[in-house]
Amino acid sequence: MFITDEDYKVVIGEGALRIVTQVSAENRAKAEKEAIEEIAGYLRPKYDCQAIFSADGDNRNQLVVMYTCDIALYHMAASLPQNMGMQIREKRYERALDWLKGVQAEKILPDLPLATDEDGEPTGFLFKYSSQPKLKHNW
Repeated sequence: MFITDEDYKVVIGEGALRIVTQVSAENRAKAEKEAIEEIAGYLRPKYDCQAIFSADGDNRNQLVVMYTCDIALYHMAASLPQNMGMQIREKRYERALDWLKGVQAEKILPDLPLATDEDGEPTGFLFKYSSQPKLKHNW
Protein backbone atom coordinates (compact mmCIF):
# COMPACT_ATOMS: atom_id res chain seq x y z
CA MET A 1 0.00 0.00 0.00
CA PHE A 2 1.10 3.58 -0.64
CA ILE A 3 0.71 4.64 3.03
CA THR A 4 2.52 2.92 5.90
CA ASP A 5 2.12 3.05 9.68
CA GLU A 6 5.22 5.25 9.87
CA ASP A 7 3.62 7.83 7.57
CA TYR A 8 0.76 8.40 9.99
CA LYS A 9 3.14 9.19 12.87
CA VAL A 10 3.85 12.58 11.31
CA VAL A 11 0.20 13.66 11.49
CA ILE A 12 -1.33 11.63 14.37
CA GLY A 13 -0.23 9.66 17.42
CA GLU A 14 -0.48 5.87 17.58
CA GLY A 15 -3.24 5.83 20.19
CA ALA A 16 -5.30 8.39 18.32
CA LEU A 17 -4.82 6.45 15.08
CA ARG A 18 -6.24 3.31 16.71
CA ILE A 19 -9.27 5.30 17.85
CA VAL A 20 -9.83 6.97 14.49
CA THR A 21 -9.48 3.73 12.54
CA GLN A 22 -11.72 2.03 15.11
CA VAL A 23 -9.09 -0.74 15.15
CA SER A 24 -10.29 -1.88 11.74
CA ALA A 25 -7.83 -2.59 8.96
CA GLU A 26 -10.74 -2.61 6.49
CA ASN A 27 -11.87 0.85 7.59
CA ARG A 28 -8.35 2.22 7.22
CA ALA A 29 -7.75 0.57 3.82
CA LYS A 30 -11.04 1.91 2.49
CA ALA A 31 -10.29 5.46 3.70
CA GLU A 32 -6.82 5.31 2.13
CA LYS A 33 -8.26 4.20 -1.22
CA GLU A 34 -10.79 7.04 -1.06
CA ALA A 35 -8.03 9.54 -0.26
CA ILE A 36 -5.86 8.28 -3.13
CA GLU A 37 -8.75 8.55 -5.57
CA GLU A 38 -9.63 12.04 -4.32
CA ILE A 39 -6.03 13.20 -4.83
CA ALA A 40 -5.80 11.47 -8.21
CA GLY A 41 -8.88 13.40 -9.32
CA TYR A 42 -6.89 16.61 -8.98
CA LEU A 43 -3.61 15.28 -10.36
CA ARG A 44 -4.78 12.95 -13.14
CA PRO A 45 -5.11 15.58 -15.93
CA LYS A 46 -1.37 16.31 -15.89
CA TYR A 47 0.47 13.78 -13.71
CA ASP A 48 1.01 10.01 -13.91
CA CYS A 49 -1.05 8.89 -10.90
CA GLN A 50 -0.15 5.24 -11.48
CA ALA A 51 3.53 6.08 -11.01
CA ILE A 52 2.86 8.44 -8.09
CA PHE A 53 0.85 5.95 -6.04
CA SER A 54 2.85 2.85 -6.96
CA ALA A 55 6.09 4.38 -5.64
CA ASP A 56 7.36 3.20 -2.28
CA GLY A 57 9.80 4.29 0.40
CA ASP A 58 11.85 7.40 -0.32
CA ASN A 59 10.71 7.45 -3.96
CA ARG A 60 7.34 8.86 -2.88
CA ASN A 61 6.62 12.58 -2.85
CA GLN A 62 6.42 13.36 0.87
CA LEU A 63 3.78 16.07 0.49
CA VAL A 64 1.52 13.67 -1.39
CA VAL A 65 2.08 11.11 1.38
CA MET A 66 1.23 13.62 4.11
CA TYR A 67 -1.86 14.90 2.34
CA THR A 68 -3.01 11.35 1.62
CA CYS A 69 -2.75 10.63 5.35
CA ASP A 70 -4.64 13.83 6.18
CA ILE A 71 -7.47 13.10 3.76
CA ALA A 72 -7.73 9.46 4.87
CA LEU A 73 -7.85 10.55 8.52
CA TYR A 74 -10.54 13.10 7.69
CA HIS A 75 -12.70 10.38 6.12
CA MET A 76 -12.11 8.03 9.06
CA ALA A 77 -12.82 10.74 11.65
CA ALA A 78 -16.14 11.55 10.00
CA SER A 79 -17.54 8.26 11.32
CA LEU A 80 -16.55 8.89 14.96
CA PRO A 81 -19.23 9.79 17.49
CA GLN A 82 -19.62 13.41 18.58
CA ASN A 83 -17.12 14.66 15.99
CA MET A 84 -14.14 13.57 18.12
CA GLY A 85 -11.07 15.45 16.92
CA MET A 86 -12.89 16.64 13.83
CA GLN A 87 -11.70 20.27 14.06
CA ILE A 88 -8.03 19.51 13.43
CA ARG A 89 -8.90 16.89 10.81
CA GLU A 90 -11.10 19.40 8.99
CA LYS A 91 -8.36 22.06 9.01
CA ARG A 92 -5.78 19.64 7.66
CA TYR A 93 -8.25 18.35 5.05
CA GLU A 94 -8.91 21.91 3.84
CA ARG A 95 -5.16 22.54 3.71
CA ALA A 96 -4.71 19.43 1.57
CA LEU A 97 -7.48 20.52 -0.80
CA ASP A 98 -5.97 24.00 -1.08
CA TRP A 99 -2.64 22.44 -2.06
CA LEU A 100 -4.31 20.18 -4.62
CA LYS A 101 -6.23 23.10 -6.12
CA GLY A 102 -2.96 25.05 -6.33
CA VAL A 103 -1.33 22.15 -8.17
CA GLN A 104 -4.31 21.86 -10.49
CA ALA A 105 -4.18 25.61 -11.24
CA GLU A 106 -0.41 25.29 -11.83
CA LYS A 107 0.38 27.80 -9.08
CA ILE A 108 2.21 24.99 -7.26
CA LEU A 109 4.53 22.75 -9.27
CA PRO A 110 5.33 19.55 -7.35
CA ASP A 111 8.09 17.17 -8.32
CA LEU A 112 5.80 14.48 -9.72
CA PRO A 113 6.05 12.35 -12.87
CA LEU A 114 4.11 13.80 -15.80
CA ALA A 115 1.59 11.69 -17.66
CA THR A 116 3.04 10.51 -20.98
CA ASP A 117 1.78 8.82 -24.13
CA GLU A 118 3.18 5.66 -25.75
CA ASP A 119 6.08 7.62 -27.27
CA GLY A 120 7.09 9.09 -23.91
CA GLU A 121 5.82 12.56 -24.81
CA PRO A 122 4.05 14.48 -22.02
CA THR A 123 0.27 14.65 -22.28
CA GLY A 124 -2.30 16.59 -20.34
CA PHE A 125 -2.70 20.28 -19.93
CA LEU A 126 0.76 21.54 -20.85
CA PHE A 127 -0.29 24.94 -22.18
CA LYS A 128 -2.80 27.50 -21.06
CA TYR A 129 -4.68 29.39 -23.71
CA SER A 130 -6.37 32.69 -23.09
CA SER A 131 -7.15 35.96 -24.78
CA GLN A 132 -8.00 39.51 -23.99
CA PRO A 133 -11.63 40.41 -23.32
CA LYS A 134 -13.61 41.26 -26.43
CA LEU A 135 -13.55 44.96 -27.23
CA LYS A 136 -16.91 46.68 -27.55
CA HIS A 137 -16.70 49.91 -29.49
CA ASN A 138 -20.16 51.34 -29.07
CA TRP A 139 -20.10 55.10 -29.63
